[in-house]
Amino acid sequence: MEQVIIVGAGPCGLSAAVELQKRGITPLIIEKHAVVHSIYLYPTYMQFFSTPELLEIGGVPFTTPHEKPTRQEALAYYRKVANHYGLRILPYREVTAISKEAGVFTLQTVDRAGEQTAFSAEHVVVSTGYFDHPNMLGIPGEELPKVTHYFREAHPYTETEVAIIGGSNSAVDAALELLRAGARVTMVYRGETYSPGIKPWVRPIFESMVNKGLIRLMFKSRVERIDERTIVVNEDGELHTIANDFVLALTGFRPDRKLLAGAGVAFRGEHELPQFDPQTMETNVPGLYIAGVIATGKDANEVFIETGRLHGVAIAEHFGGSAENVR
Repeated sequence: MEQVIIVGAGPCGLSAAVELQKRGITPLIIEKHAVVHSIYLYPTYMQFFSTPELLEIGGVPFTTPHEKPTRQEALAYYRKVANHYGLRILPYREVTAISKEAGVFTLQTVDRAGEQTAFSAEHVVVSTGYFDHPNMLGIPGEELPKVTHYFREAHPYTETEVAIIGGSNSAVDAALELLRAGARVTMVYRGETYSPGIKPWVRPIFESMVNKGLIRLMFKSRVERIDERTIVVNEDGELHTIANDFVLALTGFRPDRKLLAGAGVAFRGEHELPQFDPQTMETNVPGLYIAGVIATGKDANEVFIETGRLHGVAIAEHFGGSAENVR
């Protein structure tokens, strides 16, 4: 039986593992995909909003020649941390259920070949992300192959009509990258004006492209239907049928709560916030902790790597003992 099992090998799960290991506890990390899969799903050429020191875990320096690190640098950095500490990571195995009986947790898992294996542990830390669960539009045509909730890179969209649903940083970055690749871009955004969260060094460039007519931006708008060659947009009560080849529905993601709910974790409020002690990250189920974005309600933007990485420190400190001087 394991002393601690961590579900999820994202930055916050890795941070929790490192902090526990510094205190003499060697947890097992079970990961549905590969290490930091959520970062792998970011756009290929993405640059973080954060400076590198805000992404560091385990006291390992994140070195980069850039002011803001790139996705590729982050992938390499977190692999480096995992190797540096010799973390026990079991990849490509999904935890499908967590239960507790007589003080012992049982985790049901399945691998890519469909083989099922049960693991037992005294304590469990759930640190699953949210990129597997996009916020769906719930409109006709959303299931068409031309629709995606992920933007990787612009090249496949060259010389096509692309609709972007959303007005956040990810939508703006995608629009500019698509424009550079020769796509014809229409952005459909429900807000009445530009999102205040757009990166300040990007906004002037984006507004300039909109003002020049190079990007069509539709405020107070929503897509009502997606067809093979068109989309229907409701712009402040007026319907428009627009030629379209691809739709990027960049409407955000949400944490999946099935594991926590199945384990007996309670939720409160309209945002379905898990019940936990913010000082220790322990839920109402004794011995079951949460770390990272799973600790949020429906708004997954409440927790980022910068803050979620500290959850592991709180969890480890609750186990007692001071951290060893391990680097």
